Amino acid sequence: MTTHTEAEIASQPDCWREVAAIPAQALPAPGERVAVVGCGTSWFIAQSYAALRERAGHGETDAFPASETPLRRPYDRIVALTRSGTTTEVLDLLRRVKESGSSTRTTAITADADTPVTGLADETIVLGFADERSVVQTRFATTQLALLRTHLGEDLTSAIADAEHALAEPLPESLIAAEQFSFLGTGWTYGIAQEAALKMREACRAWTEAHLAMEYRHGPIAIAGPGRITWTLGTAPSGMRDQVEATGGTLLETTLDPMAELIRVQRVAVARAHAAGLDPDRPLHLTRSVILPA
Repeated sequence: MTTHTEAEIASQPDCWREVAAIPAQALPAPGERVAVVGCGTSWFIAQSYAALRERAGHGETDAFPASETPLRRPYDRIVALTRSGTTTEVLDLLRRVKESGSSTRTTAITADADTPVTGLADETIVLGFADERSVVQTRFATTQLALLRTHLGEDLTSAIADAEHALAEPLPESLIAAEQFSFLGTGWTYGIAQEAALKMREACRAWTEAHLAMEYRHGPIAIAGPGRITWTLGTAPSGMRDQVEATGGTLLETTLDPMAELIRVQRVAVARAHAAGLDPDRPLHLTRSVILPA
């Protein structure tokens, strides 16, 4: 039987197509100084967007976990990413901004309009069609990023084609059986690498790490070896393949859009969960939203 997680993974190309029709006036205008905040997966998507927005020349953009956002810095806008709309740290941050009388505008991107975040943010973008029944985020995370990339002027046609390829391609048995994974990224793909590692931990309790690609050789490569995978989200740095293979490890790199390659990681995580007798819809020790005591 197909799990909710598997169905949600498979729906991502259609979700990415749908964001093109969403009005995005609430998103940052070029030139605004922006902080993008979230928790867990949302923080990693925030990191990717911040790097993309600066690369596109739209203005200085920082990414923070909601609990660590420095409100003393002068931002024109705070963008809060929260699938549930109920995450305590995000709500606390938006409440502090509102109560301070700050001129900073706040925008929330969420999956549910009927949640507390809509009463705290100045503006809200609701991606209800990308909401999920599973605890582990897959399509909502990438649909947020698809929206943000589209707003920056990117054409996602090739990314959507890559996503469909990632869904159709058979998964190598070596990925199901591997002992350890190190995900590597650079620039905006470092957030994707962090999210890839998190998905594997959440869904199948895999031993995973995430590193900046150029930093991997400064220590973390010591973990590479037989039965262990170094997986780049994007092109591997020059010489990396030879160095990883010299350890007996395996280096994976593809030409797919990194957001589409994340889909392949999600599929591997689910396949490994099934192989381990785990339910990817109900990961151990996790809930859909972290709601802390008052």
